[in-house]
Amino acid sequence: MKTVLSIAGTDPTGGAGIQTDLKTFEAFGVYGMAVITVVCAQNTTGVFGMQPVSAELVGKQIDCVFDDICPDAVKVGMLYDAEIIHTVAERLKAYHAKNIVLDPVMMSSSGTALLHHDAAKVLQEELFPLCTLVTPNLHEAAAVCSHNITNREDMEQAAREIVGKTGGAVLVKGGHLTDCADDLLFDGTEMHWLPAPRIDNPNTHGTGCTLSSAIACGLAHGVSLVGSVKRAKRYLTACIDFRLDLGHGSGPLQHRIADWENWHA
Repeated sequence: MKTVLSIAGTDPTGGAGIQTDLKTFEAFGVYGMAVITVVCAQNTTGVFGMQPVSAELVGKQIDCVFDDICPDAVKVGMLYDAEIIHTVAERLKAYHAKNIVLDPVMMSSSGTALLHHDAAKVLQEELFPLCTLVTPNLHEAAAVCSHNITNREDMEQAAREIVGKTGGAVLVKGGHLTDCADDLLFDGTEMHWLPAPRIDNPNTHGTGCTLSSAIACGLAHGVSLVGSVKRAKRYLTACIDFRLDLGHGSGPLQHRIADWENWHA
């Protein structure tokens, strides 16, 4: 059985973070493992508190995984501060971790900052270069590139800039575009546009976590990067289109989707 590790924060309502990553791993038939970086008090209406795990304990959790069940892929989510980022990067480099997919979590959908202001530079300098793929949304890509991103041309420019920082590939997610939900995958050589319709569903809590985890699963199974991203996007779109409706805010997704590979708009 293929194995995938998530390094991320928690969500007690199960809509994002570690809990959603593990659900996605199950859906893709891999054995999921988890290293917790931050314990969050959040639900569908917002984030109400956070307590980071010490960088030392984060490092020991990673050691325990790699010393025993070495993962075929790693998904990295919320890291919170520079010390945790440094520790994660150091450990992943030391263990020669492969198929690393980074969801550069900087802010919640409700507007709460999830990354210390002084940690963004460390994230880009220490972790980006280790990654097979970085998956920023438009707001995160804009923060990395220091300019607004509102259309396809902006997305292409941002993709070029971010690949210059990573040496790997970037998936600029277009979920915040006004007329569609097209994503752009750039591997440093070729631009791959991945079209998707905008689904009329306000319940999209945890979409970034789900997509990055699904991509990591594909890579763990030996699927190409382009193939892994395409399959993950199809899965995510099917999860959104299920239209699960829980909670009083932006609700979570349904991750157990029968026959999702045959889903179509």
